[in-house]
Amino acid sequence: MLRPRDADALRAELRHLAVDGGVPVLFGGEVHGNALLLSEFVGTRTSLLRGLVVRSNSGLGGASMVAGRPLAVADYRSAATITHDYDTPVLSEGIRSVLAVPVVVDGTPRAMLYGAYRASAPIGGRAAEMMVAAGRRLAEEMRIRDEVDRRIRQRDAQIATAAQSETVREVHAELRRLAAADQPVTKRELQQLAERLSGRIDDSADDAPLTVRELDVLAHVALGCTNGEVARRLSLRPETVKSYLRSASGKLGTRTRHEAVSRARSRGLLP
Repeated sequence: MLRPRDADALRAELRHLAVDGGVPVLFGGEVHGNALLLSEFVGTRTSLLRGLVVRSNSGLGGASMVAGRPLAVADYRSAATITHDYDTPVLSEGIRSVLAVPVVVDGTPRAMLYGAYRASAPIGGRAAEMMVAAGRRLAEEMRIRDEVDRRIRQRDAQIATAAQSETVREVHAELRRLAAADQPVTKRELQQLAERLSGRIDDSADDAPLTVRELDVLAHVALGCTNGEVARRLSLRPETVKSYLRSASGKLGTRTRHEAVSRARSRGLLP
């Protein structure tokens, strides 16, 4: 599952502010490490800000990133509280008054929102409140997305661990079977078991996919049902259930019903 682009959420907030906040110039972007990349714009007249990289502690946005709170200047050209590394693109837009709002997630700046006027009047009141609220909404959205990503990674790790455990059990059962057999163990058999432990499982059986009925039977076996119980639940004859199990085992390259269930799980065919 692909994470939705954070830039899309940022763009949506900027458009909302343009309509309801009455701020004529809006722009922003995502923070990567110690640098902000401006990528989203509403109401700009030139392309000089597009793709601009704002470093931490540089300009109004860089200072806001480091401070972790909104900062503003009423007259950008004469502001003495900021560096003027980006005067050319900013002043070329005719921007005078600017408010920078950081999007902070768990103490780390993840994006920046800018609102600007082409007149030297401070951005305050309702417009400023709406920008700060937009920054908070974005921060919460990103925090939720981060948590979803964390849980997906955790789930994938658990699935991988479960699959590895199933493989170890399968190989252990096969080794016990070989040890109890009368015939000597071949080098090829041991090599196949070693490959399964290392994750290099032969998936050639995937060329013969399991049918819906074979999966139904394996799913019930996975629940602990006997052949007779599977037959009753699926309205089949016990001999038919055995036939489906033999067919599924053949396609999966297994010898027992439990090995078939384990192999089907490791391939994502069963939960």
